Amino acid sequence: MLTRRSILQAAAGLAALSVSGTAALADWKQQYPELIIAAVPDENATGTEKRYEPFVQYLSKQLGVPVKLRIANDYAAVIEGQIAGNIHIAQYGPAAYARAYMNGAKIEPFGMQVGKDGSKGYYSVLWVRADSPYQKIEDLKGKNLGLVDPNSTSGNNVPRYAMNKMGINPEEFFANVVYTGSHENAIIALQQGQVDAAFNWWNDENESLLRRMERKDMAKYDDFRMIFKSDQIVNSPVAMLSNLPDDLKAQIRDAFFNVDKNDPEAFQVLTDGEAQVWAPTSHADYEVIVELNKFVDTLRKQ
Repeated sequence: MLTRRSILQAAAGLAALSVSGTAALADWKQQYPELIIAAVPDENATGTEKRYEPFVQYLSKQLGVPVKLRIANDYAAVIEGQIAGNIHIAQYGPAAYARAYMNGAKIEPFGMQVGKDGSKGYYSVLWVRADSPYQKIEDLKGKNLGLVDPNSTSGNNVPRYAMNKMGINPEEFFANVVYTGSHENAIIALQQGQVDAAFNWWNDENESLLRRMERKDMAKYDDFRMIFKSDQIVNSPVAMLSNLPDDLKAQIRDAFFNVDKNDPEAFQVLTDGEAQVWAPTSHADYEVIVELNKFVDTLRKQ
């Protein structure tokens, strides 16, 4: 039976819950008055900043604290930043995430990139210039090969795994193996003749790093020819520090998973309209990449 006393007790309980929730929110904002997000290098620094700027502003608004973009020089900087706890959120490639995990980073992947067609995988491809005579990897013996970064999935680990299956030791087969630092730099090196072939990422005919460069008038897609495509690779994750407060982690997930509804313009700029919103993921999706990293590590020791 409802009485005045029971109603007052219920109201007091709700008020206490409200105060408790507000206090929890205030607590994490005091502990984290600013959040840092970073991404493994894909484009040059200016391109990365332009792509992420609206999204970072959106995150600041959704989370209620300033969010700053840290532009890393290489993959290792992002990995070390999360190991040290200085980068709260990071957009990784699969192998870079796996390396961070293997090196002791206390992180959890929570979102996986999804292609415009709903696909959750992409490919490592090898490009040559369209006017070159090369038709397959074997034609490149004694030539110069462009890789991206030692912690790049499509730009190093998958290529090394694939070439090992072909019986190719890159350091012996090619005249030079050059790490260009970013996917964009790999295409530029090929474009300028510094390398004769370059590995990169490719989703489909409509979306790849090369297509992005074409949209920015930095390259022409038809100036290059693909001579190798790998098996499908699980798509890239975004990961956050595991020790962040639960309330904050919940808000980060909500912001990422609903950006297409909350700020479609920011999402359009971030993805060029060539992707769907992130899908939930967990470490289990990347165990196969951890094993790939371990295999590539054994190749380096030989």
